Amino acid sequence: MSLEKPMPLLLIEDDVAECVKFKDCANRRTDVTFVGMTASSSEGINCVKTRLPEGIILDLELNKGQGSGLQFLSDLKTVDLALRPIVVVTTNTPSEIVYNHVHHNGAALVFYKQKSDYSPDMVLNHLLVLRQSMHALHGEMPEDLQTPETPEERRLRITQRIDAELSLVGIGSKYKGRKHLHEAIELLLNIEKDAPESVINQVAIAHKTSYSAIIRTMQTAINNAWESTSIEDLQTHYTARINYRTGVPSPTDFIHFYADKIRKTI
Repeated sequence: MSLEKPMPLLLIEDDVAECVKFKDCANRRTDVTFVGMTASSSEGINCVKTRLPEGIILDLELNKGQGSGLQFLSDLKTVDLALRPIVVVTTNTPSEIVYNHVHHNGAALVFYKQKSDYSPDMVLNHLLVLRQSMHALHGEMPEDLQTPETPEERRLRITQRIDAELSLVGIGSKYKGRKHLHEAIELLLNIEKDAPESVINQVAIAHKTSYSAIIRTMQTAINNAWESTSIEDLQTHYTARINYRTGVPSPTDFIHFYADKIRKTI
């Protein structure tokens, strides 16, 4: 990936306030972008496989989440990747034994959260420095280290990415509208200049039904997700416009947001 593009990052952190700080920090910058945020070490591994971040900010304890940073580092060793992401650890634990362990298991840097000069900007700045060093070692085009991606491999990667994004906001496979939302997002990704309304109509034609019927199934899936998924997860993973009258995104806004979000990182 070119250094001219924002560095795609994954945040594995169980403190909602800390997630918000990193998100707000990234929103003020043009050199980084978060392709995922999660409080689960296992979900973090899934994000690495589907979203291919260049850098990972890993909270060590995950007391309010699932798993741990140590478990993530162990599991990351088993993932087959053409280019390893840069991992930096953040922690409230001032233990030299722990620091030595995480360094030995692949972490490039460890940041102590209670240090007076600790901040999201500092962490991001260090990641960017490490990114420059990695590119200096491997060249500007890490893609050269990989075999060319076939159209089918790209389609599968995009499909997995859409599936992961829908699952993060609680739109599960039990909802009929999930399939329709997935199809519309994928269509919009492949036809950049089309409007969401146009791809929704294409989905309706493919299923031999009406535009309004497809919209209803999509909206039902979105409504159910917004009723059952925690507000913290929704605020972390869906940052676009929400209909002020209903409190949930419309299908067109939802499709546009995810097509745009995924397009920036593929």
